[in-house]
Amino acid sequence: MVRVATYFAMSLGAFIFWQSMEKVHVWIALHQDEKRERLEKEAEIRRVREELLRQQAEQRDSLA
Repeated sequence: MVRVATYFAMSLGAFIFWQSMEKVHVWIALHQDEKRERLEKEAEIRRVREELLRQQAEQRDSLA
């Protein structure tokens, strides 16, 4: 009886452990996706800003 109870407890513990690891894995993956999206947005903003600055410089050069 003790062996059955021990086996059941160990199986339950392993199940809980794997479920929690799955949740941690999903959490990490979501945060990596959010970080990637944020970096892509920042790169796009930087590219647009550089393009606008280049256009402004060209307009200043053409006026001068």
